[in-house]
Amino acid sequence: MKRIVTILFLAMTLLSATGCKQKAKYVFLFIGDGMGFGAVSVTETYLAQTDSTAIGMGKLAFSDFPVMGAAATFSANRQRTDSAAGGSALSAGEKVNNDSICISPEGDTLTSITYKLHDAGYKIGIAATVCIDHATPAAFFGRNCARGNYYEIGSQLADTGFEFFGGGDFNRPYQAQPDCFAKAQDAGYSIAYGREEFAAKKGDGKVIFFQKRDTTHATNQLPTRLERIQRANPDDITLKELVTGAIDVLDNPKGFFVMAEGSMIDWAAHSNDVAGLVNETIDMSDAIEVALEFYKKHPKNTLIVVTADHETGGPACNKPTLSKIRAICEPAGETNVDNYMSGEQNNSDISKMAGIGWTAGSHTADRVPVYAIGAGSEMFSGEMDNTDIPRKICEAMGVEF
Repeated sequence: MKRIVTILFLAMTLLSATGCKQKAKYVFLFIGDGMGFGAVSVTETYLAQTDSTAIGMGKLAFSDFPVMGAAATFSANRQRTDSAAGGSALSAGEKVNNDSICISPEGDTLTSITYKLHDAGYKIGIAATVCIDHATPAAFFGRNCARGNYYEIGSQLADTGFEFFGGGDFNRPYQAQPDCFAKAQDAGYSIAYGREEFAAKKGDGKVIFFQKRDTTHATNQLPTRLERIQRANPDDITLKELVTGAIDVLDNPKGFFVMAEGSMIDWAAHSNDVAGLVNETIDMSDAIEVALEFYKKHPKNTLIVVTADHETGGPACNKPTLSKIRAICEPAGETNVDNYMSGEQNNSDISKMAGIGWTAGSHTADRVPVYAIGAGSEMFSGEMDNTDIPRKICEAMGVEF
């Protein structure tokens, strides 16, 4: 009798460990371009001030995720990766040379997990706050030996069959014929400029959601958070809206995968721009809130992963002057948005005023954070390589890598 009970116990344990584990059916991968541990720390220091806390750390949407890890980001040929190689590692799970989009050092074409998941029946969405054919988003649908070949990369979007794309625009759509818009439309994509057009077209099956064009803003990127405050333009869209739009288009019983990039964290860090760094990190956090709300409705089979393609700038709270950090990062404070956007204030002086230090104006070789919540999130704990992340996502979704 004792032996029978033991066997039954072992059988139940085995079933609970294997047969009852929930697969991730809805997956969000958020990539903060250039967002290292320092960017998170500086932003959380600022957020503590908005909560009227004299000393402490505030909370981003992902601050309390139950799983946290760190990923190495070196490329195949450099200790310091760029976004093309970093994005390719997160997309295809292989190291490539800097400047390459999913092309191995030997010249072989690599396959992004987006194609693997699409073949398995999952719908796919790709969004970014810059042009959709920029290095990191491009790594999730394109292949090219040079990230700067925007027309060639943008032309590949039409061939994917993925259901949702969102961002600023194509970068060089008319470099050759047929142009990127014509190719996409011939492949059955509806192109929506602005939220009104998107609302009318989001039921069309395959949709591209771009920032509405105007004459006062670059057409190949979304306005930054600070620019939106300055412009007060009701047509400006956000990464949060792109993620919401992706869910509207993709949500189905089989499941979906969304990659959303907070692209301009990197641009702010390259300029050692404290206010830009903080505001763009908050902007991505706002988009993650949308995924969290979805997770709360589907907690057993939703996975959210937040990481970065690389670290930029090496920011750190050196001797932070807390009131100055708050004033600098809020446009109504000492650094008002008109002066900030016109470049009348020097980023170096602003950083010194806030007590924020920088180690570089370029990418660094530092590890980047990995945060996770939901089905399969336990796999993202501890140290890993960036190439492990897409492999772990596939494992969580039950799809062979």
